[in-house]
Amino acid sequence: MKIQRIHHVAYRCKDAKETVDFYRNHLDMDFQLAIAENNVPSTGAPDPYMHVFLDAGNGNVLAFFELPNSPEMDRDQNTPEWVQHIAFELESMDELLKAKKRLEDAGIDVLGPTNHTIFKSIYFFDPNGHRIELAANTAEPGMLEELKRVSDDMLDEWSRTKKAPTHADWLHGAGEFKRGQP
Repeated sequence: MKIQRIHHVAYRCKDAKETVDFYRNHLDMDFQLAIAENNVPSTGAPDPYMHVFLDAGNGNVLAFFELPNSPEMDRDQNTPEWVQHIAFELESMDELLKAKKRLEDAGIDVLGPTNHTIFKSIYFFDPNGHRIELAANTAEPGMLEELKRVSDDMLDEWSRTKKAPTHADWLHGAGEFKRGQP
């Protein structure tokens, strides 16, 4: 099997129209299509829904379900709110800063830019409480290759110790990046 790409990623929303308007107005996503049914096709259960699809660029599709007969949506209370998020890549730091200003001018609280060394990000929430990240790549030559080189060792160490491995401490400001460092 060879996965070609992500067909779509689906989340729940409180209000399909409000959600489409938010992503159109604030993130310039095109509204591609809507599917509505009174019965769930995969299970046959009587449960009306509205399923909306937005173009997130380069063939990526972000979708939402509005489920009026289900209990009010909530987030996973056992997971910190910063963990579950949708991240979108922007072309440059200039675009990231313009996006931040645009969002703030619209009254949206924005955190950042946060420096992750290989990219910088801003964070905010959509009307459904989903955390959104906009990121601009800032990696220097060799950084991503170095992270790939040490990835299996880091994962193995994490699996054994459940403590952050130090293979890429330079990523978080503990030292300078050097290609092939121990």
